[in-house]
Amino acid sequence: MSKSIVTHDGKFHADDVFAVATVLLAEGEVAVERTRDEKRIADATIVVDVGGIYDEERGRFDHHQPSGAGIRPTTIPYASFGLVWKRYGEKLCGSKGVAEKVDEVLVAPIDANDSGIDLGVPTFADVSSYDVSAMVRAFTPTWEEDTSVADEHFSEVTHFAKRIIEREINRAKAVIEGERQVKEAYTTAVDKRLIVLSVDYSWKSVLAKFSEPLYVVHPQGDTWRLYCVRDNPHVFTNRKDLPKNWAGLRDGELAKVTGVSDAVFAHRNRFMAVTKTREGAVALAKLALNTNNQETITKDKVV
Repeated sequence: MSKSIVTHDGKFHADDVFAVATVLLAEGEVAVERTRDEKRIADATIVVDVGGIYDEERGRFDHHQPSGAGIRPTTIPYASFGLVWKRYGEKLCGSKGVAEKVDEVLVAPIDANDSGIDLGVPTFADVSSYDVSAMVRAFTPTWEEDTSVADEHFSEVTHFAKRIIEREINRAKAVIEGERQVKEAYTTAVDKRLIVLSVDYSWKSVLAKFSEPLYVVHPQGDTWRLYCVRDNPHVFTNRKDLPKNWAGLRDGELAKVTGVSDAVFAHRNRFMAVTKTREGAVALAKLALNTNNQETITKDKVV
């Protein structure tokens, strides 16, 4: 018997879309049917987000039972995407660590949304962040459209979901290796207030765990960047701002104030500066280390 995947018909959400996409990546291009017909559900090889059963061995991945289908240590419940990811994630990623990173970044947030958990509090009235669940919702037929297009739209957005999963797997692998490199750079740094990286690794979450780092220098494209470290990568509060009289300056103006000839730009919000060379970025960082948040600094003196 050829394999088949069944999920529910009607409106679809990120949970069932990404769950089906994961199965397709793991099992190959097998037939997908959207139905609530009990016989079709019983006959399917794999059932996602419908049927009222969670049994990994039987290929049943629903979370709508009265008791649910388990929760993560974070207390985020498993929705169907999470249940499918538990089954196939490590196989797709090649390691448990990468699978856990993808769960943290992609799977758990989708499960949370499907479980009615709001991970983001709007800052502005009537304005919310546009996330992957909203992206999937854009493909569901509106009241002005014939519902017959739903299966076509489901197939279209599932293809897109597969690419997102593949990209997040690649990113997770790079992040994990990058984190190892950042930890090594921290360990070997003589002055742990300033961490100099040879590559634009993902460093924010790693360095937030250590108390000393204030600034990071790394290449980005054809330039070198100086960034401020934050205690919480998701909150825009620097441990130490760049000097206030650098804010918004460019090229010659910034070079004149700092004495760093290849200085290119300092952001007006004082979290980042750009130079043409590694030496220039390190020089700016050392200048910034010699100020406090109430001081301005020039090439000659602190005032």
